[in-house]
Amino acid sequence: MNKLIIALILLFFSLSQSIRGQEDNIKVSLMTCAPGTEIYALFGHTALRYEDTARGEDWVFNYGMFSFNTPCFIYRFVKGETDYELGVTRYPYFEGSYAMRGSSVYQQTLNLTISEKQKLRRLLEENYLPKNRVYRYNFFYDNCTTRARDIIEKCIEGKVVYSEGKERLSFRDIVHQYTKGHEWDELGIDMCLGSEADKSIDTRKQMFAPFYMLEAAKKATIVVGDSVRPLILHEKKVVDVEPEDVREGFPLSPMVCVFILIGVTCFVGWLQFKIRKIIWIWDLLLFGVQGLAGCVITFLVFFSTHPTVGSNWLILLLNPIPLIYLPVMVYRAIKGKKDYYHTINIVCLTSFMMIMPFIQQKFNVTVLPLALCLLICSANHVLLYYRQNNK
Repeated sequence: MNKLIIALILLFFSLSQSIRGQEDNIKVSLMTCAPGTEIYALFGHTALRYEDTARGEDWVFNYGMFSFNTPCFIYRFVKGETDYELGVTRYPYFEGSYAMRGSSVYQQTLNLTISEKQKLRRLLEENYLPKNRVYRYNFFYDNCTTRARDIIEKCIEGKVVYSEGKERLSFRDIVHQYTKGHEWDELGIDMCLGSEADKSIDTRKQMFAPFYMLEAAKKATIVVGDSVRPLILHEKKVVDVEPEDVREGFPLSPMVCVFILIGVTCFVGWLQFKIRKIIWIWDLLLFGVQGLAGCVITFLVFFSTHPTVGSNWLILLLNPIPLIYLPVMVYRAIKGKKDYYHTINIVCLTSFMMIMPFIQQKFNVTVLPLALCLLICSANHVLLYYRQNNK
């Protein structure tokens, strides 16, 4: 009898050691990559690393794969119909690519049971099937970071509990944290985002940004009944490199450019008064660019499926009307005829600048001086007409 008990104890110990050894062989980690210099890499990146030393496996599962060569890529991206897919690569290649790029990588080893690790592996393999790997990308709500978070939560037998994130943060606030030093990129993003991007978001929505996910994971716990364990076992920096210097594509900032534009508009106005004639080429340039930008904003507001662009009050300033009316405007300028468009434009621009502080949308700092520039141009038209006809 005693021998049987001893044998059972030894068998149990052997099985537990076997399970423990199997569990130690497998490690799953959340990988967070530092931002790069390209606009699509400004916010960093998230992936999942799956290691099984017994099988010699070390894979990185990456939900951020896309190709610029996809037909109509820019159009589909603007419309909100960009497709990303799950890619799988060996870890050394993943590490090397980020080291060469100058982006550090942080690894957070997940505190999962063997069954949870196995379930995560099955879920990842299922996601990687050709029929499942492609998904409709959404920058704020469904991206490489939220996909990694969601699949981790699906494999856990209990519930992941996150601590409260930073209060009173909006999507735009977080975007601005990552576009600092990239003023032209920030201008472009600001022009596209509407008032919905300025609403306060909760902790879970803040996790669209890779480093917000990293911080949330640090403090997160797994709750299974009365049992509580941390989500992260330990964290380390697996790629430690110096980031590349920020290099803007254009040497002047948007604010400097818009003030130069105001200066040129004032000079053109003075020159028009001196020669008593409208310089219509300037109208063609200024109002043409306004109208073209307005076409993009209008398309985003009415046709894009992005959830944060349909409430863009900037459409009051940038819309296709100047572009549509431009031939008439230039014709009347050449003929020296009165153009009521400029009087209406003065009223609209003045009204827009007056209601800006009361609109629940944060505008880029260049918007007000840009509106002022357009106002000065229309005012020049009105004043010159009255001067020409009241000699």
